[in-house]
Amino acid sequence: MSELALSDLKDYRHFLSKVAEQIQATRTRAIRAVSKETISLYWWLGQHIVENQEQHSWGKSIVEQLSQDLFKLFPDASLGFSPRNLWDMRHFYAEYKDFPKLRQLVAEIPWGHNLLIMSKVKGEKARHYYLTATKTCAWSREVLRQQILSKAYERHLLADKQHNFVAALPNHLAEQANQTMKDVYMLDMLGITEPVVEVEMERRMVTKIKDVILELGYGFSFIGNQYRIVTPDSEYFIDLLFYHRKLQALVAIELKTTKFKPEYAGKMNFYLNLLDDFVKEPHENPSIGIILCAERSRFDVEYALRGIDKPVGVAGYQLTKDIPEQLRGSLPDVAKLREKILFELGVEGALAVNEG
Repeated sequence: MSELALSDLKDYRHFLSKVAEQIQATRTRAIRAVSKETISLYWWLGQHIVENQEQHSWGKSIVEQLSQDLFKLFPDASLGFSPRNLWDMRHFYAEYKDFPKLRQLVAEIPWGHNLLIMSKVKGEKARHYYLTATKTCAWSREVLRQQILSKAYERHLLADKQHNFVAALPNHLAEQANQTMKDVYMLDMLGITEPVVEVEMERRMVTKIKDVILELGYGFSFIGNQYRIVTPDSEYFIDLLFYHRKLQALVAIELKTTKFKPEYAGKMNFYLNLLDDFVKEPHENPSIGIILCAERSRFDVEYALRGIDKPVGVAGYQLTKDIPEQLRGSLPDVAKLREKILFELGVEGALAVNEG
């Protein structure tokens, strides 16, 4: 560095930053390429195990024999070709061979993630959800596990969400906003085990903002908390303000540790008017509001949102992995949920679920 003049130092640092970015990007592509080739190999192995068993009437012992022989040929890769892993490859092929859309997705995520989805998730649409989310959001295996355990698919796509998006937004935006919102948000990462005031809940969400964004879903970017809007006569503060890249819209979140009250909808409508007039850029879509409540009456929410001209959604939140009593009414009825899942799976999937 001593050989560089001070005038060159800034340019050099910029150059070094670009080199480091390129090296990191190349490493990432290399890792993805290796993972994709590994999945392709595992698919091929699973397929040929199935086909040779059928063609030659080979029994289960062929898998043990193949594992032993591969260990002799490739001792450094013995764990990859253990009997259990070979059985997983066979199962992998059998599970996805009739689902071309899923077959494309499984090649995009690591083997361990595939095993987790294959063992914990049933049904084409549910698997499509977790495979897509894993790829898009770059979920770690532990995050994926937590999302499956917390029934993210059911909370995100199957639940009967409450909002006025259809009335307040153009059709294409209303559909996207609905897909973005969840009916109940898992906030157990906040470590709240006893009642707290809203300020404390907000503070913990900011502290854990990375985990909160993972739960909110793909596309959310955090702008700030207690976001200040100054008007000619006063100033107002929004609990949490985000920007959603796909929606190209500001998303305001208000936290309520009490039961939903109709006036909450009116207050959010007011905030969204302020955001659209004082904060939103001309090219951006209308701002969206989400009110997170500890408890809510679906009747009260439905009537409170009538006549609200700004897009507002009302959702619950869950602070522990066990569903609290006050939120059970917010989640789909078990019988209705099963009926909806069977409908989405189709005839073959429904038979498989019923047999299980």
